[in-house]
Amino acid sequence: MVKHPYDIVLENDRFIAINKPAGLLSIPDREQSQPSLKDMLLARYGTIFTVHRLDKDTSGLIVFAKDEETHKYLSQLFEGRQVEKYYRGLVYSCPAKKFGTIDAPISEHPLHKGLMTVHRNGKASLTGYEVIEEHRSWSLVEFRLHTGRTHQIRVHAKHFGHPLACDELYGNGKPILLSSLKRNFKLSKHDEEERPMLNRLALHSYRLKFTDTGGTVIDLVAELPKDMRALLQQLKKHS
Repeated sequence: MVKHPYDIVLENDRFIAINKPAGLLSIPDREQSQPSLKDMLLARYGTIFTVHRLDKDTSGLIVFAKDEETHKYLSQLFEGRQVEKYYRGLVYSCPAKKFGTIDAPISEHPLHKGLMTVHRNGKASLTGYEVIEEHRSWSLVEFRLHTGRTHQIRVHAKHFGHPLACDELYGNGKPILLSSLKRNFKLSKHDEEERPMLNRLALHSYRLKFTDTGGTVIDLVAELPKDMRALLQQLKKHS
């Protein structure tokens, strides 16, 4: 049996919901630089339709349609903001307000291609947030997307002073090391250098809630990946 680098959260005749690992493209990029999740699903099912996408470095829930009718229906739900979208991310420090809304318009950066920025002439962008866990240097925050701008959570997290961990575009991009959490840390004699506990964007698509074509409420959850769970355990231990 072929092992696939993703977990199926829910599958039926109309759509498939995947828990995508970080580092895997959702859909092919222009350069066809590496296999994408969509390529893998096409190879498996023959026909598959893109409904929405996740950044390469973001893990978690993503939905693909299996037929044109479902594709049209689900795409309209996402575009019409009729899908509840929740993400969980590890941010630097701890917000003074434990919950709230970030309402700041986003546009393309005028100088740096591929980057987004908060700008008064940008598109309206709204992100709700709530602190789930507080630690000394980092906090686990749940974000709810009310709009769907490129890099929205990453841009808004930076804008309110708490960039996402290991974000190379909107934070300092530095990996999180156990030596930065644990006093009197000693490197194993088998290791020449310390391995990062986390060295990829700490953002996970955690929950999607919508009504399907048959009127059934679909409420999907993908638990945090192993690397983020392990880091949170260490944060609890050493805070």
